[in-house]
Amino acid sequence: MVSGESGSTYLSALETAETSFPEQKRLVQRLFYVNEPFHSMCEDLAAAAQALAHIERLPEAVREARRQEYTDLVDALLKEMGEAIAQSKIVVLRRSPPTGPKSP
Repeated sequence: MVSGESGSTYLSALETAETSFPEQKRLVQRLFYVNEPFHSMCEDLAAAAQALAHIERLPEAVREARRQEYTDLVDALLKEMGEAIAQSKIVVLRRSPPTGPKSP
């Protein structure tokens, strides 16, 4: 799915991510708008979820294989997105350089 393909596609990707991580909704929104890799993961997740929703349209001979592929893709994306969300919460504390007189 291409970013900016249409306004509804853009929102669909964000809504799918928000639905997947409801307790992190604000953080998901922030990452969606400022983190391109996360944004891409959201788009991929929305596309995979949409494909799963329409899996019954596929020929019976390939349906189950595709269902498994898309289910695995959704699971992998959710894991990766969860890791990205967790990483974004990490605050790096830097120790200030010591102030005061230096010893000779």
